[in-house]
Amino acid sequence: MPVAAIKPYTGEVKDRQENFHGAQLLYVGWDQHLMFCAPFCFPFPPTMRFGDVVEKALPPAFGYHPEFAKIDWSKAQWLKSGKPWTPDFNKSLAENGLKHKDVLRFKTPGLTGIKGSST
Repeated sequence: MPVAAIKPYTGEVKDRQENFHGAQLLYVGWDQHLMFCAPFCFPFPPTMRFGDVVEKALPPAFGYHPEFAKIDWSKAQWLKSGKPWTPDFNKSLAENGLKHKDVLRFKTPGLTGIKGSST
């Protein structure tokens, strides 16, 4: 059922990029792994190399999952805002076209969650 606002939104937007001291927010979710119900939100500088996101930021966030160590990143399938996307691990977030509050999701072929929970 659609909802119609009775008046325009007039509040101050607190998650504007300029409020993050040079960083931009990037949401990253691991599809079909129910241990994580929603994407994680990270504040990264746009100059950060995408490979560093995968190698340094994702392990502390997703590493508790027993399948995380088994991920073959060369086979991971990425979605950016719901559309297929191929990152360049050697380029920065900005060079990969990632902007403030973009949403990335990745799928890991062959990994089906704890005891096959994603199937």
